[in-house]
Amino acid sequence: MTAGRPARTARPAQEAAPASARLVGVGTAVPPVSYTQPELLELFGVSDPAVRSVFLNSAIERRGLTLPPSLSSRPGEAETQGELLAKHTREGLRLGREAVLSCLADAGREVTEVRQLCCVTSTGFLTPGFSALLLKDMGLSTTCSRLDVVGMGCNAGLNALTAVTAWSLCHPGELTVMVCIEVCSAAYVFDGTLRTSVVNSLFGDGAAAVAVTTGPPEPASPGPQLVRFGSRTIPEAVDAMRYDWDDERHRFSFGLDAQVPYVVGAHAEETLGRLLDGTGVTRSGVDHWVVHAGGKKVVDSVRVNLGLSRHDVRHTIGVLRDHGNLSSGSFLFSYQRLLREGKVTAGDIGVLMTMGPGSTVEMALARW
Repeated sequence: MTAGRPARTARPAQEAAPASARLVGVGTAVPPVSYTQPELLELFGVSDPAVRSVFLNSAIERRGLTLPPSLSSRPGEAETQGELLAKHTREGLRLGREAVLSCLADAGREVTEVRQLCCVTSTGFLTPGFSALLLKDMGLSTTCSRLDVVGMGCNAGLNALTAVTAWSLCHPGELTVMVCIEVCSAAYVFDGTLRTSVVNSLFGDGAAAVAVTTGPPEPASPGPQLVRFGSRTIPEAVDAMRYDWDDERHRFSFGLDAQVPYVVGAHAEETLGRLLDGTGVTRSGVDHWVVHAGGKKVVDSVRVNLGLSRHDVRHTIGVLRDHGNLSSGSFLFSYQRLLREGKVTAGDIGVLMTMGPGSTVEMALARW
């Protein structure tokens, strides 16, 4: 023993495990108007057989969107970039507010209890961001910590949840809320090309919020413990998903490479292996899969590479069918459906998974 240094006392065997961050509430919101794929083809005035095939073979039945009254007469000039940005702000604020209030109601908490607000979006840019606008609009405390995660794409929900969890662990007992706000119709370009038609056939508008707190589970809403996170970026596929400026159309335009599903699927198994390594959890020991509804081919590729059944990803398939790809908040729509199913029990293990630009695969391990 070093002179002058007191001897260490042994940790009592019965000492409780350290507090953990848990999901304690979830809420979602979609626009009041939704469209079937055939209705959208009619609105867009699409006659090209290749484009029609993309829409009608997407495994999507309906999507909530905020569209101008008439598209078919002059679709390429339907909305200016300024009008799209204004829609992103206006509709994003409305959807975000609704999702946060729904989340807080699910958690049994009040707006005044929120101590951190994290807002995620990739469908527009504004300063100040949604966190400041929602703070003012909803009457959150002026001392509430804020974070805006902008431009990361469909994977961003788990990226932000990583940061939110870290904040929660540093502020035990306090409530943090993350809300993903995606007005995807504010990122649409109507030019009749197959590139933009793939995007227009896939994405829907929506917002999803989740509440996190650190401490012992509450009896009314225990929620899963967030055990760990895993991330895999694929630099060689950095251009596979892009949202950049279109000089010809004078607006931002989103593009997806046809190889996206296969790139993501090929790296899913490695990412999962690293996530589970050292936890004592095997792939067969995972009870629930909450996967981003990136599109039919993306979901199928992930399912095949991870050896999952359609039942394993039933909620993802359902979200894609009913809402399309909701970008960063999509996985929370699936998570909400899992909870509403009422089959989760104490001790169950879940894996949350998102994919997006970078190209990136994000995962989180959860335990009920």
